[in-house]
Amino acid sequence: MDVWPELPAAPQRIVSLVPSLTETVCDFGRRDGLVGRTDFCIFPTDLHDVPTIGGTKNPDLDRILALKPDLILANHEENRPSDLEALSAAGIPVAISCPLTVAAGLAMLWRLAALLGVPAMSQRVDLIERAYEWQVRAAEDAQRRTVFCPIWRAPDGAGPADWFMTIDRRTYVHDMLRVLGLDNVFADRVRLYPLEADLGRAPAQDPGLRDTRYPRVSPAEIAAADPEVVLLPTEPYAFAQADVEALVAQFPGIPAARQRRVLIVDGTYLTWAGTRIARALSALPALLSGIGTTT
Repeated sequence: MDVWPELPAAPQRIVSLVPSLTETVCDFGRRDGLVGRTDFCIFPTDLHDVPTIGGTKNPDLDRILALKPDLILANHEENRPSDLEALSAAGIPVAISCPLTVAAGLAMLWRLAALLGVPAMSQRVDLIERAYEWQVRAAEDAQRRTVFCPIWRAPDGAGPADWFMTIDRRTYVHDMLRVLGLDNVFADRVRLYPLEADLGRAPAQDPGLRDTRYPRVSPAEIAAADPEVVLLPTEPYAFAQADVEALVAQFPGIPAARQRRVLIVDGTYLTWAGTRIARALSALPALLSGIGTTT
């Protein structure tokens, strides 16, 4: 459940524990109030004077408290509950969100604009929302394609993979693909535990409270899924051009390989909810429009 604290006034000292929200704060004209960010908050590129407080999952809580923030921006998936509970217990308002769809990301932008005290940004959010609605309609009228979108692979390197990690329908990435007119071939593939069970080599165990949205799939599963498009994002795993050639060589029979529809894509466009939605809705349809319609 998202958490939106009530503030007596617009925050003046903001610490962001989420890269996408750091960028959003700046895009909303509140860079002057940003007093802390994570090591992974790299956009915009002129944040060198804003202190870093560690990673998203290992922030230095003492350093954060020393910055005397009156608002912390966090994410259920990227940040540890224990850290957020400790900061909240110290009396700091913590806003926590975790959009799992593009529409939820837009709703978050409306809430964030209000929380940051930037009502003028409502026009900007409205423009992003219009671009989203236009893209949804365009996707409904266009030929849909099946897609495989891995977010990790093992082993590292550009040779054949033993397995890839991907996403199911309960993720933000899945919904962004849907908006683009792409149907995730592993939408209904639940992650099993342990790894040997996920790869079909052992019985599955009760996952308990562990996340089951990111299955590890075998080469045989990928070949059987026969995706028309493969998107290789640059994060969280840094897929590069060498991975394109390796995947084409490993799966020569799938339509994506035969038609050279294996593409490197900026991972932030698929994973960052925030004002980067606008950049994604501009860049990704243009990227996909260049790969033709033949199968």
